Amino acid sequence: MKKKLSPKTNSRRSFLKTTALATAGISIIPRHVMGGPGFIAPSDKLVVAGIGVGGKGESDIYSFYQSGRADIGFLCDVDKKRAAKSIGRFPKANFYTDFREMLDKEAGNIDAVSISTPDHGHAVQAMAAMELGKPVYVQKPLTHDIYEARQLTEAAKRYKVVTQMGNQGASGDGVRKVQEWIDADLIGKVHTVYVWTDRPVWPQGIPWPKEKSTLVAKDLDWDLWLNTAPYKKYREGLVPFNWRGWWDYGTGALGDMGCHLIEVPYRVLGLGHPKDVQCSVGSVYVDEFKRGYFPESCPPSSHAIMTFPKTEKTSEDLTIHWMDGGIKPKRPEELGPNETFGDGGNGVLFIGDKGKMMCGTYGRNPRLLPTSKTDEVNIAQTYERVPGGEEGHYAQWVEGAIAGYGKKKMSSPFEIAGPLTETLLIANLAIRGYDVRNEKKRANGDSYFEYPGRDIKMLWDSENMRVTNFDEANQFVRREYRDGWKLS
Repeated sequence: MKKKLSPKTNSRRSFLKTTALATAGISIIPRHVMGGPGFIAPSDKLVVAGIGVGGKGESDIYSFYQSGRADIGFLCDVDKKRAAKSIGRFPKANFYTDFREMLDKEAGNIDAVSISTPDHGHAVQAMAAMELGKPVYVQKPLTHDIYEARQLTEAAKRYKVVTQMGNQGASGDGVRKVQEWIDADLIGKVHTVYVWTDRPVWPQGIPWPKEKSTLVAKDLDWDLWLNTAPYKKYREGLVPFNWRGWWDYGTGALGDMGCHLIEVPYRVLGLGHPKDVQCSVGSVYVDEFKRGYFPESCPPSSHAIMTFPKTEKTSEDLTIHWMDGGIKPKRPEELGPNETFGDGGNGVLFIGDKGKMMCGTYGRNPRLLPTSKTDEVNIAQTYERVPGGEEGHYAQWVEGAIAGYGKKKMSSPFEIAGPLTETLLIANLAIRGYDVRNEKKRANGDSYFEYPGRDIKMLWDSENMRVTNFDEANQFVRREYRDGWKLS
């Protein structure tokens, strides 16, 4: 849609146009009457507002613009220096620091909203836009908390807005080919899946720095950056990237890469919420004599095991093994000694009752094992490809938002992205619960800690969003927001 005029200018032009048409005996028929609810003329462009427009946010809004069907009308970022490239690229776009002010002042001029901020801000920003009836594109993971994911999923249906999560692999050809191979029963019913990543590539498993800066980085509004998170003094190096390793803001390697990797088996096997989850995590050296864990920071490595109820694509209850921090499963015997496992840093291995299959990030380059079998595959294409593949993920959302709710198919709408995000965050419950500690006293008065969340299988009640056998983990299902922030 074209960018709206100011109320004063718009009123004057509308008056002149109405007068002229009335003089000619022509009646004005509102566009929504001509085309029905949600109708937008094909010649119009979507006016997009970006919240978080540096880094990934910059590339997101530019991808919308490159579709040829979107104008970038508004930019919002708490760090003006980081937003400089977007500001230079779209000089006519109005710039804001606070997304609430932007939505309050410009709601009538904004058609859709893109959100690419740290995880802890996604939910409040997306909800505020959806409540105004705006289609939203939200970077992965959809939310920081399980409760938030459930709320956004329900809100998308309630407000009838077009939604998409930024896991662009969901629009790729690879995941569709994997689906076709699974449907063709090339490896039989699947019973086990291994998923791994070389993330994190940022600091994790470290104590919160004791030193703090008295001088906040220039052009950064630290209080707005914190938004829902507990207030803490500014620390150098946290922004713009290393926040991912701290539970107050990020969701660790699983939140970062799970939406790209677990999405593949989740989609093609028709999975829902897991029944249970267990984990083990890596520790670090506190000093030369002692290893330890730091509850504010995500661990340096983890291995989470999730059990999913049987589907028509699985032989029994399915087990997914998630591994990060460089941990990998054993190489399949069918894989040659010098062949790349997955794509090197990341990968997915499917094990069925008839054979095995692997792929890389986004489901790219699927191969049967041994890989020589891949050349023998001749399966008809049964799933429509997204024009442009992974990069077409952006244009797909733009076209969907222009067409209106329910008119075009999205690759990762919240009805899919929400439950997927919940699944990843359920695994994070076990990872975080591993470090829940109770301080005890010995007979001699010395303190020590017990860790009741370790070495147990956490049982998940999806309907009520809670762990049924370890209540301490439920504190992470829905966190308390800082005063002044709420999900509405």
